[in-house]
Amino acid sequence: MVLAVFMFAMMDTVMKLLTARYPAIQVAALRSLTSLPLVAVYVGLKVGYGDIFRIRWPLHLLRAVLGIAMLTFFAFGIRKLSLAEAYSIFFIAPAIITALSVWFLKEKVGIARWIAIAVGLLGVLVVLRPTGAGFLTIGGLAILGAAAMYAVSAITVRLLARTDRNEHMVFWLMVMVAIGASALAAPGWVAMRMADAPLLAGLALTGFVGQLAITEAFAQGEASKVAPFEYTALAWAVGLDWLLWQTLPDSYTLVGAAIIIGSGLYLIRHEKVHVESDHP
Repeated sequence: MVLAVFMFAMMDTVMKLLTARYPAIQVAALRSLTSLPLVAVYVGLKVGYGDIFRIRWPLHLLRAVLGIAMLTFFAFGIRKLSLAEAYSIFFIAPAIITALSVWFLKEKVGIARWIAIAVGLLGVLVVLRPTGAGFLTIGGLAILGAAAMYAVSAITVRLLARTDRNEHMVFWLMVMVAIGASALAAPGWVAMRMADAPLLAGLALTGFVGQLAITEAFAQGEASKVAPFEYTALAWAVGLDWLLWQTLPDSYTLVGAAIIIGSGLYLIRHEKVHVESDHP
């Protein structure tokens, strides 16, 4: 899990660098386009393509739409915010997943977990700086929107996991997001610079290795023990922010992150069913 989180942090760093020169929807398309060949080879070697079309198409299409929106919002948000700020807000996803599971999966959530969800949302408001000048920044709202899309996607994964292979879920998500995001980005597509080829290679490799690592983490370890290591992302984010952009998180971000992570750890420890969902 620590390796997966590091790979995803590096991937998000590449996305942030790319958003300085390309539209957010184009960066979302590139995220899937670059990783798709590696994913296709991996799926072919592991399970083959004999029953690749035997899937629940409506849910896969819904997940693709959510994936495009999530990646676009996230790419836009990290253009405006530091990685530490973006991650702090995105950490609210476990709380949103828990809340949505009540309506969509008919799971029972006790009063203590509802309180933890409310505390987590309070932490998001702290990161978003609820003062006159910085209240609900557009970048912060974009990351919050990405977290919401991620949470709904996680619910669809729980439903799909009852019938479809994990490998098929990853494959079709990459295929559909690559096609959909590319189509949406086409009218405003900015020609890629040769100088950015190393960034595209890094995007492909980090996204692919991160996905394999997180899958292995949840396959080999108990979710309640593995999932908390997702929060090591904040350490990588602070380091990368300082190294590449010479910025450090302010007190609002640190306090808000502590509140969100605390509530998230409580929810993860008390989740009876945890499901892996694809990282943005």
